Amino acid sequence: MGRYHHSLQERTYNAHSIGNDTVMPRIRHKQLDCSPGCAVEATLELIDGKWKGVILFHLLQGTLRFNAIRKLLPNVTQRMLTAQLRELEQDGFVLRTVYAEVPPKVEYSLTERGRSLEPVIMALKHWGDAHAYFEKKTASHEAFAAAAE
Repeated sequence: MGRYHHSLQERTYNAHSIGNDTVMPRIRHKQLDCSPGCAVEATLELIDGKWKGVILFHLLQGTLRFNAIRKLLPNVTQRMLTAQLRELEQDGFVLRTVYAEVPPKVEYSLTERGRSLEPVIMALKHWGDAHAYFEKKTASHEAFAAAAE
């Protein structure tokens, strides 16, 4: 069971206090009428995962087989990719089509629900194109400036 007892609440992060090492679980909302931000939280929960957003981005280009997705994401393990695809399928974003062939052929494509995320995914991409490099450049510039002093 470990150091902390398990509660019925889902933990999304652990906030450790400095002095006594306590853990405060974050409570997930079960309904979307709690505040104006609940819909944002629900959306982020559905596409949460290290690889889900990138998988959705690549599937916007069209139907892909498992190994094609794996080649597009060289740092993902087979197990993790399988888990992320299964979650996307369970949430109704991805359609998994299995063809009765030897060897088996499996293709992944976006459902209508998955395709409805295109503006969200593209907005994230455009923001990243505009700001992610700047953040990296700033951090390395600051490190360089500190080392020069």
